Amino acid sequence: MGRIREMTAAQTMQTSSVQYVTGDATQPEGEGLKIIAHCCNNAGKWGAGFVLALSKRWERPEREYLRWYEDHGTVKFRRLLGAMQLVPVEDDIFIANIVGQHGVGKSKDGKPPIRYDAISKGFGFIAQYAKDHPERNVSVHMPRIGCSLAGGSWSQIEPLLEKHFVTNGIPVTVYDWPGGAFNP
Repeated sequence: MGRIREMTAAQTMQTSSVQYVTGDATQPEGEGLKIIAHCCNNAGKWGAGFVLALSKRWERPEREYLRWYEDHGTVKFRRLLGAMQLVPVEDDIFIANIVGQHGVGKSKDGKPPIRYDAISKGFGFIAQYAKDHPERNVSVHMPRIGCSLAGGSWSQIEPLLEKHFVTNGIPVTVYDWPGGAFNP
């Protein structure tokens, strides 16, 4: 797609059904059910990156993620890469906790924790939910997940949006934090 230009809140750039805006992904706009997707780790850790903004706005996504982790235990939860947990936070907003990161930080061999196949699987679950509930008029909202602490590349995430959402007619809005740096 190339480099994203700086945009005001009123301006947007769109590719297919993926819309890029400058703003806060925890305040999605639009009609219908808005699902805010983000990347979680499989280590039961919550407390850095975009999850700080989620926790600042709602307590439930963190509480449900930690309960999910505790219910499975460390060994079983590590095997949940690609799993997705939908957490209702308002009548028309759900949070999608996608387990798309193996651990936290780079591995001993320097590999970042992002797992693209796990992100893809999580997106598939969201797309299936949208197809199963057409009456909810589902749209997906997210920051550039997996591209900060998880060490991923947007050029590998963006095609997954096309594969799971655009081809199924599910609108997607990607939020870039004003000024370029995330600051909850």
